[in-house]
Amino acid sequence: MNKPTGYDEVQVGEFTPATDGGHTMVIKGVREEKSKTGKDMVVVAFDFDKSDVQPGYFADLFEKDIRPEKKWPNTGTQYILTLDGQTGKTSKSFKSFITSFEKSNNVECTWGANFCEQFKGKRIGGVFGIVEEEYNGKINKRHKLRWFCEYSKAKDAPIPEPKLLNTNASAAPMGTGFVNVADGSDEEIPF
Repeated sequence: MNKPTGYDEVQVGEFTPATDGGHTMVIKGVREEKSKTGKDMVVVAFDFDKSDVQPGYFADLFEKDIRPEKKWPNTGTQYILTLDGQTGKTSKSFKSFITSFEKSNNVECTWGANFCEQFKGKRIGGVFGIVEEEYNGKINKRHKLRWFCEYSKAKDAPIPEPKLLNTNASAAPMGTGFVNVADGSDEEIPF
C-alpha cells in the first residue's frame, strides 16, 4: 500500500467521553421534525457551557470532524417525541425538557409559530450516564444525556445507574421443573 494522501497531517489523539453526572449546558438549537415513524418530535442540540468541567465539548468534536458532510455530534443531540405513544398526551420527556428550560431561564415557554427560536443560546442542565446500545451485533457502552434538569441543580446531580440492555433474559438458566416443598407442609403439590 502507498501512503494515503494527507497521512502526515492527520492528528491523532485519545477520545475523552463526556463525564457522567450533571453538566451545565447551553442550547445550540431546537427544530421540529417527524420521527422515522411519522411522530412529532423536537431535536435539541446542546453543548457544555463555559462554567462546566468540559466547556465546549461538542463544539470541539464538531470542529475535529473531518467528514465533508459533518453534523453536530449525536451525543450532543436529543430527539424528544412530543406525544406519548400510549396515552396520546404530552410525553414526560418533552414536558421535562420544557420545564427544565423554563426553570433554568426563569421564563415561560412561548408556543406557536416561533417556538424553536426561543431556545437558542439559553441555559439548561443535563445529567449524563452510561447507556448500553447494540450496533452491528456488538454491545457498546456510551456516555449519553439521560435527562434534562434545572441549570442550577446540574452540578449537584448524582450519576445515574447505568441503563443496560437486558441481554440475559434469553440466557436465563432452565429450571429442573421441580418445586421445593418444605417438609411437613400440608400444601398440595402442583401436578
